[in-house]
Amino acid sequence: MDLHAAAMIGAGIAAGAAALGASLGNGNVISRTLEGVARQPEAKGALQGIMFIGVGLIEALPLLTWVIALLMVFVKG
Repeated sequence: MDLHAAAMIGAGIAAGAAALGASLGNGNVISRTLEGVARQPEAKGALQGIMFIGVGLIEALPLLTWVIALLMVFVKG
């Protein structure tokens, strides 16, 4: 197997694992936020703001992994 084929396989595995991890993380954050709102409805605004920040940080991982995967595939070294 040549280096380019290995880079493409590695990029696909990395992007898939990052997407899986982000989806699990987002589901966990959102479910915990819903539990918090169900327990204290008056804290909805604060919890919602924190949730959006957390989801944004979680979504940064797959985006960075996608960029690194593209670099692995298209940059010849």
